[in-house]
Amino acid sequence: MNCFSRLLCLLYLATSAGLAWVTVQEIQYGPVWAACLFAAASLVPVIAVVRETVIGEQDQLLRESAAPAARRGDVGAAEAIVRAELDAACCERWWTSLGSEHDLTCRHRSPHRSSAA
Repeated sequence: MNCFSRLLCLLYLATSAGLAWVTVQEIQYGPVWAACLFAAASLVPVIAVVRETVIGEQDQLLRESAAPAARRGDVGAAEAIVRAELDAACCERWWTSLGSEHDLTCRHRSPHRSSAA
């Protein structure tokens, strides 16, 4: 995780703490519906922190998997990252159909069931 991601997580947690404090105040002095609304809103920044850490971990793993090729001098670092992403891709039809269809030989292919009667 880089410095910007850490700062973002800190802001998310501060926002969540502020919303939790407002939730407590609403429970004591305000309507119950508002307290429920602020309680739900205080969970959203926590979800954002989890998402940010997952993205940071995935980025770190991707950089580590692309590092050997970049060290050998075969390709540049950006090209190594792109190659690692393409190697992890599903199948060509999945790429060209924007993730809606798979090749017949694809291991991620699942049988489609029709809801038509």
